[in-house]
Amino acid sequence: MAASEEQSREYLRRHRLPELLHRLGALLLFHRPEKPREFLIQVLERVKAGRRAEGEYPFLMDEANVDAMFSLLDVLGQGHIRPAQYREALKTLGLSTEDLELEDDEKITLDVFKEGMKKKMLESWSV
Repeated sequence: MAASEEQSREYLRRHRLPELLHRLGALLLFHRPEKPREFLIQVLERVKAGRRAEGEYPFLMDEANVDAMFSLLDVLGQGHIRPAQYREALKTLGLSTEDLELEDDEKITLDVFKEGMKKKMLESWSV
């Protein structure tokens, strides 16, 4: 591999640009705005404001979407899901599961699911 190619890869890795582009692409596909460039500028301004603690980070999903996702995972309506389902939901949204410490028999309730999703979404923008 050429030195310049390795430097380019390191640049992308250091600035976490693939993750940023993935999140921006997901937001575009979710919202499908009429003016995508203006939408992206607004999203990046919200990220900037969130970093300065002057506003909230943009979220791919609102609370109703998170509720619906949990309902789809809790097919039997038991009020909880398994850790494996929780991990897959996070991965599906492109969110990290690396630091999750869950026992296989642990039950993830809707409140735990919501709080975890919110935390992971915030982490994804704050890096």
